[in-house]
Amino acid sequence: MTHRDVTRRGGAEPVLGEGQSSGASAPSVIVATIFREGGETGVHTHFGQLRGYLERHGTGVSVVTPFSWNRTLSYPVFAPRLVLRRVSPPAAVVWYRHWHEVFLYRALRQRLADGREQVIYAQGPLEARAALRARRGPRQRVIMAVHFRASQADEHAEPGREIKRDGALYRAMRQAEREVILHVDGLVYVSGWARDALLGWLPEAADVPFEVIGNGVTPVATTVSVQGEREQLADLVTVGRLDEAKNHRFLLDVLVEARRKGRRVTLDIYGDGPLRRDLARRISSLDLDGQVRLLGFRADVRQQLPAYRAYAHASYAETSSLAIIEAMAAGLPVVAAAIGPIPELCKDGAEARFWPLDDAARAAAALLELLESPPALAAAASAARARFERDYDIDVVGARLKSFLLADSASVPAQPA
Repeated sequence: MTHRDVTRRGGAEPVLGEGQSSGASAPSVIVATIFREGGETGVHTHFGQLRGYLERHGTGVSVVTPFSWNRTLSYPVFAPRLVLRRVSPPAAVVWYRHWHEVFLYRALRQRLADGREQVIYAQGPLEARAALRARRGPRQRVIMAVHFRASQADEHAEPGREIKRDGALYRAMRQAEREVILHVDGLVYVSGWARDALLGWLPEAADVPFEVIGNGVTPVATTVSVQGEREQLADLVTVGRLDEAKNHRFLLDVLVEARRKGRRVTLDIYGDGPLRRDLARRISSLDLDGQVRLLGFRADVRQQLPAYRAYAHASYAETSSLAIIEAMAAGLPVVAAAIGPIPELCKDGAEARFWPLDDAARAAAALLELLESPPALAAAASAARARFERDYDIDVVGARLKSFLLADSASVPAQPA
């Protein structure tokens, strides 16, 4: 579904198709991010997959980061944040955001100095503000991706994080987001839930042209053994940073409940993070050493996915979930909670089974019902792969993103002060 016809300022404009351009040549795309160019976050996967798609389809694309301008100077400027984190976490947040935006702005100003037609695909509000300041006229459009949950201020104010909810810094961050979001030329929401969350506190953003376009990845090749059957590493797999939001402890509780029912379910956990030691101790205390493996970060994890029976997801905070999309790309059924955007990604009773995050016993029952029914497991696996091919293959998602990013704009709003 497209929202461009009813939301574009100044009336609807034609969407560029393959090989078409609005002038002598189609504009190129600049991905602007405050992150380093290489990394393992969902944001990195988002723009990395898009970059590959655009390059394969003849659209110029480059990535600009704070390290694209004066890399030598960036190290001494960024380094004090590490000290500030111990002394004053809020000050560390301010330092990080300010100087990364300054360096990104200078890098973008160099790249945009000639004034030629470009599309700057900003990966967040800081990137969008830097791009709005750096651009040189109406031929340089700024489109912002909404990867965050409601607001970046809310993410920094989560329990155990750096700033106080509704404090001075929290309010300042939200005000900055308000000023930026209402001036960009378009918004890309990675889920309908992400749009609803943003409009919940910033209803004026409904007037900004937008598309809801989920994340996309390349297909995962399945692996088979010499006997023609898929080699199995464990029953379940989960991938993600080992932190509170990913809720790995719940998965351990589910395995304990399954064991009480006389079923031994194995689980491999990929990822690293601050809770690794805590999880290792908990695995031992629950006598799950022979059932659960902490495998750390692996660059080839998506190639390992087909060697499992199902994907287990216990996170209670998502804007989208590339982990679930990657699992469906590998043809894995998904067991997850119906929170946030997850019901948009997969359907209960088809490619997924939803479980409650507040009742490990009921969750274990739902899991075992799936694992112990080969027909149901096979049907869910087939549905997962079909859903991926229809909605999340990068060839599908990339085409939609390209059309929105390269669509002609009737006018460009004024830059914010």
